[in-house]
Parts: sequence; structure tokens; C-alpha cells
Amino acid sequence: MKDPHRLIFSGGVALFTMAMLSMVQLKIQNPLLLAERLSKNAGWIEILGMGIYSALVAWNMFNRKNVPRWRILTWNIFSVVFFSQLFLGILFHEKFLMTGKLHLPIPAMILCGPIYRGQLSIMTWLFLGTVVLTGPAWCSHLCYFGAVDANMARIKPPRGKIPNKFRIKHTLLLIVIAITLLFRFLHANALISTLAGLVFGIGGLFIIILWSRKRGKMMHCILYCPVGTLVNYLKIVNPFQMYIDSSCSFCGSCTQVCRYDALTLKDLSNKKPGITCTFCGDCLSACQISSLHYKLFGLNSRISRTLYLFLTISVHTIFLALARI
Repeated sequence: MKDPHRLIFSGGVALFTMAMLSMVQLKIQNPLLLAERLSKNAGWIEILGMGIYSALVAWNMFNRKNVPRWRILTWNIFSVVFFSQLFLGILFHEKFLMTGKLHLPIPAMILCGPIYRGQLSIMTWLFLGTVVLTGPAWCSHLCYFGAVDANMARIKPPRGKIPNKFRIKHTLLLIVIAITLLFRFLHANALISTLAGLVFGIGGLFIIILWSRKRGKMMHCILYCPVGTLVNYLKIVNPFQMYIDSSCSFCGSCTQVCRYDALTLKDLSNKKPGITCTFCGDCLSACQISSLHYKLFGLNSRISRTLYLFLTISVHTIFLALARI
């Protein structure tokens, strides 16, 4: 066996993922696994499939050179499955929808929905859970809009840093919260609120198609999405961090692969990625002298990265099995 660590890692991810999904299968009366909704006890087959899938992803992402390709591949798989279930739920049967009810599939609704309703939803708890476990991985592995943004941004190389980035993103966040609160206090009906969310979502798609593709950066995720801005700060509750060691030569190779505008010359000088970093790990594959590292407490960077991948791949796979509108 050439790399027993890789095999142990892949097997561990698969076992952990299947164990978590088995708890869902056994403990929750209203089935969350799609296969179980369609046929009794078919959830166990889905759990086995998810275990095999997670092992395959873990095996390939263990090598840092494979991360950019496999991250985008699995992210696209997640988004295709998510939207396929949404359309099947609309066109054929409500079993394809998590709650049996249709909700607007706009990322901003994760923030705006609870503010407008005055109560948290299952999607809110799933979102917060990912931030606690994997920091900003929501914005690099799970968001269904983010995958579209990533694909558009990858058409061209990144072009320069984004001017007034912090002013724009924080202003948009405050505007979205203010409008949502206004709708709540004015008791705006569901139709008006839904239309407002739809307009915001369409605006995001235009930014992705026109601006992200032109700049080679994920402009929707970096600037427009209020959830993305929220994640930038909420990730502080997660113990994982990334840093740049003193061997950095400022060659800019990492800057040329970072779609989140988190590795500018100023960030490199500060020895850590900027606040918009999502810990995606693409930069590690580009750095020829291994100057970028994951950090977890006092553990070395190799173990820290392995643990981060373990959690991220597991959470991704569990969401793939569970997360629907």
C-alpha cells in the first residue's frame, strides 16, 4: 500500500458520514433522506451510496493538487442535486421538498427569512451548524448560487483587487436587513416579500453572469450576497484558520487562483488571507513552496488540513443527502 494514510482518511470520512446519516435514519420520524421518502428502508441504500461517494471525494482531495478540480466538481454535483429536487418538487411531488412546502431558493433568504418571520427554520440551523464545524465552507462547498458564481468566475483569470470592497458589501448587508425589518414591521404580505426576494435573486444572477465572468472573481459571493458577508464574520466561531508563513516570496501564484479576492499583496504582507477567504484550499495547490497552511490550535499544518478536509467533506456529503428546499 503506497499511502496508508490516504486510505485511512478516506475510510474514516466514509464511516463518519454513514454513522451521522444512520442517526438521522433511525432517530427522525419524518424521513429526511430522499430515498426513504420514496420507499421504506431505501434510506439505508442511500446511506451506503453516500459513504462510497464521500470516500471517493476524500481519496482525491487528500492530494492538495486535486482540490481545485474536485471542489468544483462536488460543488456542482451538490447544486445540480439541489435544483433537480426543487424542480421535481414543483412539477411532480412534494416529497422532493424537505418540508413539503416551497421556499424561495435565494441564499439571502437564509438571513432574511428568520428576520421576517421572527423565528428560525431548519435551514437556519443547518447553516449555523456548518459555520461552527467548517467555518466559511458554506461559501466554497455548499451554496447552490455560489457554484454558479464559481463557474462563471473561472472563465477568466482574476483581474486586480476589488475597490471599495468592504464599503460595498457592508452597505448591501445593512440595506437588506433594513428592508426585511421594514417588511416585518409593515406586515407586508407573503407575495410582496417573495417578489422582493425574487428580484434580489435575479439581480444576483445578473451580477454572476455579467460581472463575475468579466472580473474572474466571485463578485456575487464577495460583494452582493448578505449571507457571504455574514459568514465572513461568523467564521470566527470556528477554530480553523489559514496563515502564510515567512517563506512566501510574493510571487502571486496564489493570487491568480483566488476567486474570493482574499490574497492581495496586502494580505500576503499581513501573512494571512483576507476576511473574504473561504478556506477553499485552491491556493495551496498553486503555491510551489508550500507557504500557505491550515491551522487548528497547536497542531501542525498537515494534521490541521486533514481534519478540516475530514469535516468539510463529511458535511458536504451529509448536506447532499439532506439539504433541500
